[in-house]
Amino acid sequence: MASVSHAATAQHPRADPALIVIFAGVCAALHVGKLPPAITTLRDALGMSLVQAGFLLSLVQVAGMGCGVAFGALADSLGLRRSMALGLVVLAAASAAGGFAHGVVILMLLRACEGFGFLLVVLPAPGLVRRLVGPQRVSAMLGLWGAYMPLATALALLIGPLCIGTLGWRVWWWALAAISLLMAGVLWRCVPAALPAVAGSTGADAQATRGHIGAPWTQRLRRTLAAPGPWLVALSFASYSGQWLAVIGFLPAIYTQAGLSGAATGVLTALAAAANIVGNVGAGRLLQRGAAPPRLLVTGFVTMALAATATFAGPAAEGLPPWARFIAVLLFSGVGGLIPATLFALAVRVAPSENTLSTTIGWMQQWSALGQFFGPPLVAWVASRSGGWQFTWLATGACSAAGLLLAAALARAVSASGPAAAASRR
Repeated sequence: MASVSHAATAQHPRADPALIVIFAGVCAALHVGKLPPAITTLRDALGMSLVQAGFLLSLVQVAGMGCGVAFGALADSLGLRRSMALGLVVLAAASAAGGFAHGVVILMLLRACEGFGFLLVVLPAPGLVRRLVGPQRVSAMLGLWGAYMPLATALALLIGPLCIGTLGWRVWWWALAAISLLMAGVLWRCVPAALPAVAGSTGADAQATRGHIGAPWTQRLRRTLAAPGPWLVALSFASYSGQWLAVIGFLPAIYTQAGLSGAATGVLTALAAAANIVGNVGAGRLLQRGAAPPRLLVTGFVTMALAATATFAGPAAEGLPPWARFIAVLLFSGVGGLIPATLFALAVRVAPSENTLSTTIGWMQQWSALGQFFGPPLVAWVASRSGGWQFTWLATGACSAAGLLLAAALARAVSASGPAAAASRR
């Protein structure tokens, strides 16, 4: 195994396979983020109603909501590298076909296909990164992986309006299809087919990993859902993702109501999304230096609660100057970025076995999608009932409170796992 990995490195001395995997995740996430900049144009071009636009936004999450854990098990069966390459091809095909769509219904169906392709890319990625790097780099690289979604969101918000404004939304769809197909080729060429065993694995571990294709997916699914760890990281991710998307997703509307121009709104929202990258990368570095994961989770959830309060809480927030409230938004997103990177790192520790890692990530993705699906409507409902955004902090604060309770439970689970976790992987 080591000789194969060494040969692959010698053949591609400048291509870090783990970074290729992360870039593939960013490429997949661009398909999630490509729609918001195009909503207005699509409504004009296709006669789309506001309700249809809302469904088009959420359809990409339906796959994750209903099939995340099943697709995680499928990724384990297909093989990590093969699953990611197949997902990129599905994304390329659906996006290319979407560029030719002349009706709302076909665009919705293709959007759902993109959701399935997205899952095939992102679910096996953490496990593949873990197999491609040494143990001293795992935490840092998983921190980088945790930034794939905010990086893609920021890029889509910055590049999408320019492309759509000059070339049209169809070219935007086709360009992302071409990028995805190119990335599938790069991934297939630069990521070795034969992967070394995870450092520290026993002979039984390695044998289980090599035999994962023959293990029934139902057995892996039952084993994952019977363990408490996957539930704790999944619910924690839902507590984070729901409030993050609600705040970042409604920032354009909030800033537009405040009288800012469209260009300024796009830049400020992109900056807020990009701030999340800092937290993800920082979490990876801190974990690498020995920081306790539960402490990072607590820091993230507490900061999100306080920052949302400073941003939205009625008279208290209105007394702050606009720049101070924007700094609070940056802290909400940036320090909140500690959470996803930490949860990805914890997922590789609480997965019941090496060959259930993608299934565990799939369960996380399923609950993340649920949080993203229900979080924004909850905040919108609170805003509509109160006639403004001043009680948004109550909804986000409830999510943070749930996250703190789950962080405490995770701390107990991780401290109790120790040798027992290692034994369970045999």
